[in-house]
Amino acid sequence: MTLATPSLHTARLRLRPFTAADADPLFALHSSTHVMRYWDSAPWHDRARSDRFLAVCGRIADEGTGARVAIDRASDGAFVGWCGLTSWDPDFRSASLGYCLDDAMWGHGYATEAAHAVLEWAFDTLDLNRVQAETDTRNVASARVLEKIGFVREGTLREDCIVNGEVSDSWVFGLLRRDWRPTTALVPYL
Repeated sequence: MTLATPSLHTARLRLRPFTAADADPLFALHSSTHVMRYWDSAPWHDRARSDRFLAVCGRIADEGTGARVAIDRASDGAFVGWCGLTSWDPDFRSASLGYCLDDAMWGHGYATEAAHAVLEWAFDTLDLNRVQAETDTRNVASARVLEKIGFVREGTLREDCIVNGEVSDSWVFGLLRRDWRPTTALVPYL
């Protein structure tokens, strides 16, 4: 079952399917040691990783297991980052949320706005009951993003990954349909 990747917009952002033109901004994003400092994978050193990422985005949509969207700032078209759902399970009505933004875009509420837009689409379109997200316990800003959109911290995965050679814990967050509070009207854009 194919899952159509949405095209959405908010007051300040455009969320759209990835194109081949996104390979360079994706590489710049994922090759930043600052951006990737809390990720469970090292910064990219090979430009081909962008092409593989884009291929995976297409594959998860074709398989019907998720959807990732590029995020652009509506005012000037600047690439902000990406947001998406993976591990969509229609039987359990669950999925996992993830996002990654360029550090120049941090602190402006873009992650909160984009994640909220993706969740609004997902709860309406995929009839989700639960969305899960994880973040490194040192990434307090990401935890705040999740809490702002209604996620509840459910527990800690102790020493579940190694980040830059350092053993790290992760917080697990969950958002249930009954706790979801849509607050924006999303309109598909052309």
